[in-house]
Amino acid sequence: MTALHPSGTYDAVIVGGGHNGLVAAAYLARAGRSVLLLERLDHTGGAAVSTRPFNGVDARLSRYSYLVSLLPQKIVTDLGLDFRLRTRTVSSYTPTERDGRPTGLLVAGDEQRTREAFVRLTGSDREYESWQRFHGMTGRVARRVFPTLTEPLPTREELRRTVDDEDAWRTLFEEPIGVAIERHFSDDLVRGVVLTDALIGTFADAHDPSLKQNRCFLYHVIGGGTGAWDVPVGGMGALTGALAAAARDAGAVLATGHEAVRIDTDGTTAEVAYRTADGEGVAAARHVLVNASPQELAALTGDTPPEPAEGAQLKVNMLLKRLPRLRDSSVDPREAFAGTFHIAEGYQQLAAAHAQAAAGELPAVPPSEIYCHSLTDPTILGPDLAAQGYQTLTLFGLHTPARLFQQDNEAVREELLKSTLAQLDAHLAEPLADCLATDADGRPCLEAKTPLDLERDLRLPGGNIFHRDLSWPHAQDGTGRWGVETRHSNVLLCGAGAVRGGGVSGVPGHNAAMAVLESAED
Repeated sequence: MTALHPSGTYDAVIVGGGHNGLVAAAYLARAGRSVLLLERLDHTGGAAVSTRPFNGVDARLSRYSYLVSLLPQKIVTDLGLDFRLRTRTVSSYTPTERDGRPTGLLVAGDEQRTREAFVRLTGSDREYESWQRFHGMTGRVARRVFPTLTEPLPTREELRRTVDDEDAWRTLFEEPIGVAIERHFSDDLVRGVVLTDALIGTFADAHDPSLKQNRCFLYHVIGGGTGAWDVPVGGMGALTGALAAAARDAGAVLATGHEAVRIDTDGTTAEVAYRTADGEGVAAARHVLVNASPQELAALTGDTPPEPAEGAQLKVNMLLKRLPRLRDSSVDPREAFAGTFHIAEGYQQLAAAHAQAAAGELPAVPPSEIYCHSLTDPTILGPDLAAQGYQTLTLFGLHTPARLFQQDNEAVREELLKSTLAQLDAHLAEPLADCLATDADGRPCLEAKTPLDLERDLRLPGGNIFHRDLSWPHAQDGTGRWGVETRHSNVLLCGAGAVRGGGVSGVPGHNAAMAVLESAED
């Protein structure tokens, strides 16, 4: 049993030990506040954890979240985190077939190689020049918008002035992203590669009038001011392990196996009731920070919950004895899988998959993307596996909303997994099944998670990895100064469902901590 404060009273109680809760705990404890963090599981980290999912196999995979882009260096520096990221040498590879032969588009770190790949695919350098102009624009927006994520929310007009580019503002904030993609690019495959950033974890069409695809796109291209998605050394658990250590070292109490069940507040003080395997308890605090979904917050406070926004992804973790050979023999598999390997993600393929899923059917050609963590960071493999050439693969499937799994989650999962891997096999010179490692029981090292699995395992409403549809990074009616405020003045939302939440960023945790510290100065 974790030793709690004898009085049961704290400056802040944090509900949920995911990475945002740990960030908030570390900031508040370093500022001299007494902090209790309650986590229902037997470990902290939430969805940002590393596990050994395959029995008897020494490979630590980032089980749910797997790449880092939105984590500000400010948080790493402020908290003194012992944590490193590595840049992927390749951005992406997208296989296809042109004129009856296998080929593909390799977007590498080397501009000359990338230009040559565009010319090989499209027959000229026009698409490459458009690619450069388009991503030059998103890069300029990233450098201006990303630093605002850890500041009080700007108004819409303030953010517009910060962007200081009316064409970019219209492209990203006012018209469906499909309009800009179709205006800038003519090749279907190139259009699809660009569009995928608008669809990761978001079920939407390129021309959805709600612009939720634009919000998703924005967060995928502004990280670090560059849009780069980097590999956490040691796996995602290395980050949350460093955060937990920073919180403990600063004096925060991290109580695992403690499930919060109710929050009572009068706006000035609050009590959080919790239960453990040994009984029940109550902790009092001036502030409560909830690192959980808006639905969970409502359940704890007795408020009316918002409608959940369903998730729409298939997550597959694999361990291979070796990387498979590609039909496109001009590309080394070690390059193709080091970045994002796009599968069935042409522009028209993505549109067709969305239309089928929206009609209640599994996509006939399910889109997905894969990357190999161990090529950039072999430390997640045991020495014997690394010496034998084993590699991990992480697959993220798109356009598979939770509604498709409601009737029979297990059966639909298996059907979708089979058809998704078939799309990958179509670009391989050997079946993926021949490359899969086996665990101590002789079973293939492969696990798949649907939105309903994530809802069950992580309490993500509808399996939505962002807790709800992503928000614009500016103030709107009712968002408050930091984007973490709720209708209870001393209860804050510091999970992914906060404004500027989503992804492994720590931004909501930082902002909730700043709101608490700022209130003490009033």
